[in-house]
Amino acid sequence: MSSLAFAPGPLVLSPDASGLVAEIEAYLATFPAPARVLVPYVCPLGSTVQRWNAGFPQPRLSLLDRLAHRPARPVAVSVADHLRLTSRYLAEVGWVQGALWDHAGRVCLLGAQAAVLAHGYGTPYTVSRARNQVMEVLRLAGLNAASPDVFNDAPGTRQADVHRLLDRASARARSLGI
Repeated sequence: MSSLAFAPGPLVLSPDASGLVAEIEAYLATFPAPARVLVPYVCPLGSTVQRWNAGFPQPRLSLLDRLAHRPARPVAVSVADHLRLTSRYLAEVGWVQGALWDHAGRVCLLGAQAAVLAHGYGTPYTVSRARNQVMEVLRLAGLNAASPDVFNDAPGTRQADVHRLLDRASARARSLGI
């Protein structure tokens, strides 16, 4: 006899036959209404909530960095990526006007750029070039702000305006290849 005649076929388990779906639905029905989330939470800015530096590698200490007791080398990021990270950082920690940061941890535009740099993303030169792109976008928009910080602190500026400014500056930097 052939050994193939006695070999069992693949195990097929259909959800309808197992009753598993009915059990799960019955279990979920016992939860109170607020506990049942049918879609992932989407933040007001339109993306799924995630860490501000998601998708970028963490700065890592090399053996030489550890031996020399120095911080890790910064992660190389483009000007466009720095501006994106700045916007994400502002979205995560909050935005403030008239101060670099406040007691609640919220930051202004310059504070967010400094925080991204302090977390090991980019160099001071990257930040300088990013601020130049922000200024160019302000000038192209016809806004008479002496600096991005003046725009940040203007009475009519809202957090959404700062995010739009950073998005436009990031797109401009990306189109320039920087």
